[in-house]
Amino acid sequence: MAYNESMLIRRDLLTRVCKLIRSGTLRSEIDRVPYIMRPRYSKEITRCCVYKDRAVIKYRLMAILGYDIRDEKDELTPLSDYARQAEERKEQTEAILTVVDLACSSCVQVNYVVTNMCHGCIGHPCTFACHKNAITIDHQARIDPGKCVSCGLCMKACPFNAIIYQAVPCEQSCPVDAISKDEHGIEHINEEKCIYCGRCREACPYGAIMEKTYLVEIYRALKSDKKVVALVAPSIFGQFPATPGKIVSAIKKLGFDQVVEVAEGANMTAKHEAYEFEKKVLGGEQKFMTTSCCHSYTELVRKHLTHIQPYVSHTPTPVIYTAGFVKRREPDCITVFFAPCLAKRHETMVSKNIDWVMSYEELGAMLQAAGIDVLKCEDEPLAEMDNAGRAFPYTQGVTEAVKHYSKNPDAIRPFFIDGVDRAVIKSLKTIEHTCGGPDQPNLIEFMVCQGGCVNGCASIANPRTAARQIQTFIKNDNARKESEGKEG
Repeated sequence: MAYNESMLIRRDLLTRVCKLIRSGTLRSEIDRVPYIMRPRYSKEITRCCVYKDRAVIKYRLMAILGYDIRDEKDELTPLSDYARQAEERKEQTEAILTVVDLACSSCVQVNYVVTNMCHGCIGHPCTFACHKNAITIDHQARIDPGKCVSCGLCMKACPFNAIIYQAVPCEQSCPVDAISKDEHGIEHINEEKCIYCGRCREACPYGAIMEKTYLVEIYRALKSDKKVVALVAPSIFGQFPATPGKIVSAIKKLGFDQVVEVAEGANMTAKHEAYEFEKKVLGGEQKFMTTSCCHSYTELVRKHLTHIQPYVSHTPTPVIYTAGFVKRREPDCITVFFAPCLAKRHETMVSKNIDWVMSYEELGAMLQAAGIDVLKCEDEPLAEMDNAGRAFPYTQGVTEAVKHYSKNPDAIRPFFIDGVDRAVIKSLKTIEHTCGGPDQPNLIEFMVCQGGCVNGCASIANPRTAARQIQTFIKNDNARKESEGKEG
C-alpha cells in the first residue's frame, strides 16, 4: 500500500461526508464541498484549473454517496439531489468501482512515447520498424496515437533509446487485463474479467477510480430502531495502534449495538477445510486442494483459471459463516461487515445475511468525523474463542489454522501463493503438474494481496506492522489462556 495525494484526498472526502451525515446537513452542505476544498484562488490546484478540480471532486463525492458515475443523466444535477436520493434509496446498483472520466483523461493515449533524446537521424529506423505508418519525421520522430497499436517495435529499433514505454498505471497493475481505454481515452472496467483486487484504484495517480460506499445506508441503520451488528474481519486488529478491546469499544461508540469477530467464522472455515482436505486429498479423491477464503482468488479461478475449480475448497468463507449464525440468532438485526478489500464487498452481494459492507478506510473516516480517539477508548474484553481463526489475515495463517484442526497435520504439505500478478497467473496454468505428487505440495494457500488481508486495498495500516500486531495479540492471549487454564 503506497501513500499518495489522491489517497489522502479520498480519505478527506470520506471524512467530510461522514461529518455532514452526522450533523444532518448532508443535503444542505454537500454542494459547497468542492468550493471549500478548491476556492477560486486556491494554491492547491492539481489539474488544469480550479473548475476541473471542483468537477472531479463532485464526481468522487457521487461515488461516496453510492453512485456509479454512469448513473448521471444530467450534468446539471447538483450533489444535493444525489444526497436526497441516497437518503431515500432502498437498493444500489451492483457496480463496485466507478471511473471518473474527467480525471481519467489525463493519462497517455498510447504506451510508446518519443522523448527529447530523439536525434532525428537520417536513417530513422523507427519508421521502417512500424508496420502501421504511425511514425513521421519532422526534425524529430512523432507517433500518431490514432495509428499506433503499442507493439513496441519502434522502441527496439531506435539506436538512441529515444522511444520509451510509458505505462498506464491502472492497466499495468491489473493482473487480468480487466481495465482498458475506449476511443476517448477513458478507462472502463470489464466486469466479466475483474477479480475485485482493487489494484487499479490504488495505482491510479489521478484518483479517477473510486469505490462506491454504503455510508449513507449505514448511518441510516445506526439511527434506526433496529439492532446493528458489526462483523469485524480478523485483520481489523492490526489497523489501529491500539488493543483489540479498544478497537471494539471505538466501534460501539459509533452506535453499533454489538461487535462480532469474524474470527469465529474463520474457526469454522478452518475446521471444515481440515475435514474437506482429509476426505478429498487424504481420501484419494483428488491430488491437492486450495483454500477458499480469499474471494479475489476464487473469482480469479472462476473467470480465468477454470481448470483449477475442482481443487478449490467448497468450504464457505469466515464472514458467510459468521453472518449466518448472527442472523439465525437475531433475524431482524442489521449486519455491517468491516472489510479490508473490494473483493469482500463483492462477495457479500450474494449473501442475504450481510446487509452492508464498510471498508477500513470508511471506518477511519467515521471515527475521525465523530472525534473518537481509539487509543483513549476503554479496553473492552473480547469473546473467548480459539485463536486459530484470528490468524487468517496474514500469509500462512490459514494453513496454520487448518493444521490446528486437522487430525493428521503432518500429512499437510503446504505451498503459499503470497500475492498474485501476471507471472503467478501464468504459472498457475500448470499447477496440476506441480502439486499433489508424493513430494509435492497438497494444500495451496492463496492470498491475492501480498502479505494477506492485512495488505488489502482498503487497509489503512502498514501490512507488516499490522501482521506483527495481530501475531503479538495471539501470542499473548494464548499465554494468558495457558496460565489461566482456559481453552478457546
